[in-house]
Amino acid sequence: MNKIIDHTKAVPSTSSKVIKSSLWGIAANGLQSILLSLFFVILAREYNKGEFATFLIANNIYQLLAAFSTLGLGQWFTRELIKTTNAQGLINKFLKVQLYSGVFFYLVNLALAWVLYHDVTILKIAVILGVNVVFDNFIYAIRSLNIAQFRQQKTFIILLVDSAFKFIASCILFIYPISIITLSIVLIAFRFITLNLFINYGTSKTVNIFQLIKHKISLEEVKKLLTQNWAFIIIGSVSILYWRIGNTIISKMLTDADVANYEVSYRIFSLALILPMIVSTTVFPQFVSLSKEENKLPLYQYFHKVFQLFMLYSLLSFTFMYSFAQYIIPFVFGQEYSNNVIHSIQMFLAVLVFPTVLLQANILVALHQEKKDMWLNIIALVTNVILSVVGILYFKSLDGVNMAIFFSFLLFHLLQDFLLFKMGITSVFRIVKFYLIMIVVIVGYALLSKYISPLWLYPSFVMVAGLIILNATVGFRAVATIFKKKLVS
Repeated sequence: MNKIIDHTKAVPSTSSKVIKSSLWGIAANGLQSILLSLFFVILAREYNKGEFATFLIANNIYQLLAAFSTLGLGQWFTRELIKTTNAQGLINKFLKVQLYSGVFFYLVNLALAWVLYHDVTILKIAVILGVNVVFDNFIYAIRSLNIAQFRQQKTFIILLVDSAFKFIASCILFIYPISIITLSIVLIAFRFITLNLFINYGTSKTVNIFQLIKHKISLEEVKKLLTQNWAFIIIGSVSILYWRIGNTIISKMLTDADVANYEVSYRIFSLALILPMIVSTTVFPQFVSLSKEENKLPLYQYFHKVFQLFMLYSLLSFTFMYSFAQYIIPFVFGQEYSNNVIHSIQMFLAVLVFPTVLLQANILVALHQEKKDMWLNIIALVTNVILSVVGILYFKSLDGVNMAIFFSFLLFHLLQDFLLFKMGITSVFRIVKFYLIMIVVIVGYALLSKYISPLWLYPSFVMVAGLIILNATVGFRAVATIFKKKLVS
């Protein structure tokens, strides 16, 4: 019998750094996502579906390789930097590994584009955009450094500038209709500027290029690092591969129009992921700090409070899309994408479980359970691929892929629940309550939407959710204050 700890007795106070980083991230990433969405909207409108799909396919190849090139070592680096006594040595080591890995996977990117596609335009774009693999690896390393040191404000500002660059590049199409190849060259030039901003401004002079060049790392060190942390590599790869592989399957089994529709749905869906991804990133160092304490009670309490907020956010995001997708998509992307509404709502089913999956994965990694999390990632990915292929063969449309995404994430969540229960972090009551709330709220909202206009129904739902969040936040602070007083006394 597993002993379930009573999580109602203690809770840590939320760090002001966590709150500050989260607020910065939400604001900056909100603007960033708007600019990136406008970038894709303009491309979808200014190029025909064939050209747009060609760009998406080539872009997908580079992003597919980016899933592997970072080696997924960001969380490992964050965890190690918090407890190391040789921070500069670890930073240089991490950056050097990322640089070498980026160059290697750029070459793999070229080979993969040549093997999978024989379209000359796709190959040209892959050569150009593939350079992003090298740039992104270096940026990824600096972002991980800023996460560990709670300096994400600089990361958010630079990424916002980078998004503005992409938006400016797309606006050129209004003035002069450049080819998709020329646009790719402009984008890579702007990305190079972003890289320099990260190096010269985003590191607070922690990173010195000359020291980095002089820093030597042997092949044996690299092998040891990868051998000891191979679970992180797989987790990091799967997390990105999970989304990009859908585009690849669609491009090989369906039409260019389906490729474009999938990307439109994903772009909208990614907007909903901004807040949970930022918050999970900023609370992860807090999880790591609390996990070092012998008494794990504060860690578990903190986890459950954040979990409740994530659950409410999932419900708000899905109900918003369910209510307004029919108005938003044709207005933003044009009537050409009006048939995308149902596909986007289907993809948004995954938002009901994705945020809490992300949070539960973070606490597992903080507790050094990354190998178990790795296997859960692999199971979810394999399930997604199998269900996607079967779904396409059965439905002959994007319905199969979207439902595959949802059911694979649902399985992921259930497996995490079982693991957390075995570890004594959660209970059967908490698990059952989560799924019951989700089912009752979604079914109830869908039934009410048949009789009440979304202009009235959704604001009412938001108001009720706001009261619940306020109550939870006030209660959390009250318990935190009592806990702090007890520590002081």
